[in-house]
Amino acid sequence: MINHRRLVVVLPAYNAEKTLQRTIDQVPRDIVDEIILTDDASRDGTVELSRRMGLRTFVHDRNRGYGGNQKTCYREALRCGADIVVMLHPDYQNDPRLVRAMGSLIAEGVYDAVIASRILGGGAMRGGMPFYKYLSNRALTLVQNLMTGKKLSEYHTGYRAFSAEVLRSLPIEGNSDDFVFDNQMLLQTLLFGFRLGEISCPTSYHDEASSISLRRSVRYGFGVLKTGLQYALARAGRATGPFRSDGARLEIPAPDAGAELPRAASPGV
Repeated sequence: MINHRRLVVVLPAYNAEKTLQRTIDQVPRDIVDEIILTDDASRDGTVELSRRMGLRTFVHDRNRGYGGNQKTCYREALRCGADIVVMLHPDYQNDPRLVRAMGSLIAEGVYDAVIASRILGGGAMRGGMPFYKYLSNRALTLVQNLMTGKKLSEYHTGYRAFSAEVLRSLPIEGNSDDFVFDNQMLLQTLLFGFRLGEISCPTSYHDEASSISLRRSVRYGFGVLKTGLQYALARAGRATGPFRSDGARLEIPAPDAGAELPRAASPGV
């Protein structure tokens, strides 16, 4: 808890058994009230390890995709009473100790949302980001800054924190279940007038860190461009897709002590 505000860390997990322990070991537990892991039908021992570690664990019966996994993370965090939610990938690519700084910026009322940038401070290349990914990151960020009129250092980090108000207000239920979910949510945060801050984040591209294929990276890039265009249209009064003000918000289940999702049918990817 920070400044009397309940802080919850959510981990969208897929085959994270090899890196989960290292990630959790560096989470600042003195300020974190709950850690929630949502497993997206992993093929390894992620679920078993998470439960042995005492994490609040939710399991998808089928792979729902990266965006679908995040929706569950945020939904369950709000259900357990979170005031601040920090999303941290359990692949140990980003420094978990930054949870304290990110959460504090929201708890103290400085920002409503915070992203941890790999670009600020030059940490991306030093941490081993592949050159083609660095170039695509810079190109897409330049284009989206032009489209949004903002000056963010990047739009593509998966390490981010939100106040509960942001999570309840944004129409993220209708966002993509794929990787472009991150970009849609970030631009929704900007369009709906929430205060967004950035901090510098060292990163590590090691063998066990998660990554997406070139084909999916290209698809993500086109999705980012589409999202930027939709944002620009929304600013001009022609909101479509994820930027419609009447879009679906998260449906928050009633609080309970359950630790596993019902085995309902879910969309594959």
